[in-house]
Amino acid sequence: MLALSRKKNEALVINNNIEITVLEIKGEQVKLGISAPKEVPIYRKEVYVQIQEANQEAVNLDGLEVLKNLLG
Repeated sequence: MLALSRKKNEALVINNNIEITVLEIKGEQVKLGISAPKEVPIYRKEVYVQIQEANQEAVNLDGLEVLKNLLG
């Protein structure tokens, strides 16, 4: 992991087309602004994990249903 220090209004550029800017710092909370192409999905990590878990659960359920149908 790359760890960088940034101050308010300073930014990072990723892959020439994603910019992350520090908008505000209040105590232990940092507000970030992200500029990226519309086709680049951006999620908070906890939401991303929930989506991945739901997708995996759906795959597992579909697989069980197919197996039940095959076994009759």
